[in-house]
Amino acid sequence: MRIFDTATSSVRALDSAPTAHLYVCGITPYDATHLGHAFTYLTYDLAQRVLRDSGHDVLYVQNVTDVDDPLLERADRDGLDWRDLAAREIALFREDMTALRMLAPDSYIGVVEAIPMIVDMVAELVDRGAAYHVDDDLYFSVAAAPAFGDISHLSRAEMLAICAERGGDPHRAGKKDPLDPLLWRAQRPGEPSWPSPFGPGRPGWHIECSAIARHHLGGVVDIQGGGTDLSFPHHECSAAHAEVAAGARPFARSYVHTAMVSLDGHKMSKSRGNLEFVSRLRRAGTDLAALRLALLDHRHTAGWEWTAGLLADAVTRVERWRAAVALPAGPDAAGVLAAVRERLADDLDAPGALTAVDAWVDAALADAGGGSAGGGSAGGGSAGGGSAGSGSAGVGSSGGSLRGSGGAAGAGGEAPALVARLVDTLLGVDLEPVRPRGS
Repeated sequence: MRIFDTATSSVRALDSAPTAHLYVCGITPYDATHLGHAFTYLTYDLAQRVLRDSGHDVLYVQNVTDVDDPLLERADRDGLDWRDLAAREIALFREDMTALRMLAPDSYIGVVEAIPMIVDMVAELVDRGAAYHVDDDLYFSVAAAPAFGDISHLSRAEMLAICAERGGDPHRAGKKDPLDPLLWRAQRPGEPSWPSPFGPGRPGWHIECSAIARHHLGGVVDIQGGGTDLSFPHHECSAAHAEVAAGARPFARSYVHTAMVSLDGHKMSKSRGNLEFVSRLRRAGTDLAALRLALLDHRHTAGWEWTAGLLADAVTRVERWRAAVALPAGPDAAGVLAAVRERLADDLDAPGALTAVDAWVDAALADAGGGSAGGGSAGGGSAGGGSAGSGSAGVGSSGGSLRGSGGAAGAGGEAPALVARLVDTLLGVDLEPVRPRGS
């Protein structure tokens, strides 16, 4: 598989061992999952499917920032215990991901449960002389990381501006460098805290991912993933923490970032409030196979705008696909299987893969004497895929390989079933007919 790496600004081969290690930054659970989140996690779902199909095992870790300023502020605003708010939103997020047939992480780790490993890594940075106090808070010195900036390739002026926008405190007096990130925040009145050698407090944002990735994945990560808004400062700082603590580089072989989804002309964001929630679409009875197709119809490297028309087009598309795979026979499917594999292996070109399936569907329906959708209907909605925990049931939700498929098995009466299987396994789209609720 070739994939765009932010650090080298190039599409390059993913050089992985037989077991590929993926670390993807998760949510801060103070609001529901929106389509920007869904599009982000779809990128790494596809990466897993491609790797598994090519014969790799995959070890996938995702964190959840279940203690942080935005969560505490929202809980205080709404009069909730921050732990209850986090638990509610984590459960909803996992339900949404299962509904969209995202492959579940092998380890889904919250900051709260990771406090011991985070404290250990902070202590290592202190021992290496890479940390210092400002009042009772502990900061990381970016001067200890010579490669700082090599992931995002931003100028210092750009870093300073973005740092201030994304949770940093470049203007705090007493810091050695305005870009130095917080490692350990000393206890404040009314805030949760944990004991540590540095005094009671809680972790800074970036160190959590450094520590969780090292603990659960060991050595170098093959893919460090997240949205483009995480490339700086989060991924830059996480890598710096991990590399200085280990005394070795790199933290990750590839930094893969997913572009932003917009609504009403602006990036979907909780602060702006221009959000389309997965849970709302589920409650409205949206055909979730169509919703997944609407997301798949965009490259992960290019931002795009969500509109209701995209979902309507996807409903039409999935109805045609369902009609084609319900036929008693169809054109040879070996070619479409090869084309889908080739497109996904080329920087996860999901739109190209959909076009390949469209071509087979068009031919199948034409051979059958019709071009209409036939079976299937919009509405209803089926989650597909099993639980939100570690691993899920079903071919599409567990990934797997189609190696050995094709050839004679992809012709005639076997073709529709093979296409349905490849769409399920490689694209994660369930082509079982949607059944009305209560049936």
